Amino acid sequence: MSPRYRTNQAGRVIAIVADVMALILGLWILMYLLDANRANDFVQFIQDAARWLAGWSHDLFTFDEDWARVVAGYGLAAVVYLFVGHVIANRMYRHH
Repeated sequence: MSPRYRTNQAGRVIAIVADVMALILGLWILMYLLDANRANDFVQFIQDAARWLAGWSHDLFTFDEDWARVVAGYGLAAVVYLFVGHVIANRMYRHH
């Protein structure tokens, strides 16, 4: 396996991981806004995963409305993961 292939593959993996993380966060925002049944196992899994991923940005903002705090806090985490993940992936693509 050539070093170029490994770098491209690693960059692709980083981008995919960032996309999945952002997808989970976006899915939780959507479920929250649509008032998904929190007793459902899938909804609970997504909520737990999103809370873990956005632990640093959860309740970062103090809007009066709960929905605004969820959208801002989890949305910020999703954008940061997408941005940082894709910047790293693109640097790996250009490196070789």
